[in-house]
Amino acid sequence: MRNKLLSLIKPFVKSLLVIGLVITLAFSHADGALAARTGGRIGGGSFSAPSRTFSSPRTYAPPGGGYYPRGGGYYPGGGGFGFPFLLPFWGVGGGFGGIFTILIFIAIANFLVQSFRRAGTSVEELEYNNPTVSVARVQVGLLAEARSLQGELDELAERADTGTAAGRAQVLQEASLALLRHPEYLFYGAAESQQARLESAEAKFNQLSLTERSKFTAETLSNVNNQLRGSEAQNYLPADQRGGELANTEGPGEYIVVSIIVATQGKLQLPAINSSDDLRQALRQIGGISSEQLLAVEILWTPQAAGDTLTSDDIMAEYSNLRLV
Repeated sequence: MRNKLLSLIKPFVKSLLVIGLVITLAFSHADGALAARTGGRIGGGSFSAPSRTFSSPRTYAPPGGGYYPRGGGYYPGGGGFGFPFLLPFWGVGGGFGGIFTILIFIAIANFLVQSFRRAGTSVEELEYNNPTVSVARVQVGLLAEARSLQGELDELAERADTGTAAGRAQVLQEASLALLRHPEYLFYGAAESQQARLESAEAKFNQLSLTERSKFTAETLSNVNNQLRGSEAQNYLPADQRGGELANTEGPGEYIVVSIIVATQGKLQLPAINSSDDLRQALRQIGGISSEQLLAVEILWTPQAAGDTLTSDDIMAEYSNLRLV
């Protein structure tokens, strides 16, 4: 009797489990849709080796001389260690043996000097063709009351010239300035900088960029290397009206996160972020990079689309590196 009862109940239990699983999956997808995060992106750049803008610091002497630094040498008229250098020693040492010893000494000295020169030139060439590059990232979390910033970044993306070095430097400066103009809304911050040779700096830059882009469900507006995408596909308000509408949609505990990633020649040391003053200093440093030094830049922000939100839970889950300032 008991076995018969179990056999009758088992199909109903399986059906209930299947229904429960379907409901669970449906709600989980719905939650994922509600947690969708749109993002904007501006940037571009090139990691090609710098072109020479100066003449070689070394030159060859006239025929009969040697290889010597410009502006002089060991013998202005003779050019280095060679036969003219040996003339003062002719007859010294009392015979063929003394002269032979001097010749050996001069040959060794000349070999060492030329080796050091070649080694110095190789190091110089290596440093020039594969210079030190700083890859840096500054991130800012602002309270949702600063929603007008989204309109500023949208407008910047639509009009920016990201296909030239001067245009990218202007984008970097204007984005940094927009953040500095909202000091009362700065809530979170983070900054980091690392040095690498040019040949490996691009990979580090791309890693940082992909890390931030992967946090977006969709890039709804982007201008990278003068390729503008999203502005015509979306039903955006005019740039001068976006801030007003978005300012009325913020709720408690909502935020905006802006990430600035750069690759610049030389060493860029950013301060550790422990206060809003440190964060503003980092923004001033990164925003002041010149077009001659700037190799690549990306400005990323979320949320981007109207009505999208970023909550404190999103901050904790996706931007755990940010610190309260």
